[in-house]
Amino acid sequence: MRIVSTVTGRRPLRADAERNRHKILEAAADLFALHGIDITLDDVARHAKVGVGTVYRRFACKQDLVDGVFERHMELVAEGASAALECDDPWLGLRDYLAFTCEQMALNRGLADVLFSQDEGRAQVACARERVTPLVEKLIERAHSVGVLRSDVGANDLFTVCRMVESIIDFTRPVAPDAWRRYFELALDGLRAEGSPREPLSGPALSDQQIEDAKAGSVRR
Repeated sequence: MRIVSTVTGRRPLRADAERNRHKILEAAADLFALHGIDITLDDVARHAKVGVGTVYRRFACKQDLVDGVFERHMELVAEGASAALECDDPWLGLRDYLAFTCEQMALNRGLADVLFSQDEGRAQVACARERVTPLVEKLIERAHSVGVLRSDVGANDLFTVCRMVESIIDFTRPVAPDAWRRYFELALDGLRAEGSPREPLSGPALSDQQIEDAKAGSVRR
């Protein structure tokens, strides 16, 4: 006789089925981080060393798998915004949140894809994103209230700045993985209110050779 959960009414997964589900999620997380979300369920099956049918039984489509993998990542972004609100200095809180988000994108190609694409078919990711938006708005309000952020900067500006930085992350990743930090800091200077102090840039500018190598890498990709 099969046991039925008294909480959900659904039959619990057998131990081997649960192990396979975990393997699939781990494999998908690895591939998404390395290659972004433009992979197939067949790719995931090969990486997980399970049959393709096993993947399709657990996840009807790739969107379900993206949702399962990136719900937690979006929760981390929300937690980063909450932590930033605890910072006594409104500018440092806003800066740290933006830096944290960009750093997560640098570590995970798939997160950038999820952040800058529509949420259709990704209910869990959409729910987590809804948590983030009001937190970012509070960070902006705090920075405006003490005059450290340009008065004409809003949430959509910060979103677009992060998209700009993501493009730099993608361009420089093969030749200088941390170079994005320098250009992120340049963008921050543009967000600060007039008269605010500027901080020194971290790291050197890209060399002529690094730029040529990055351009060549972009063509190959």
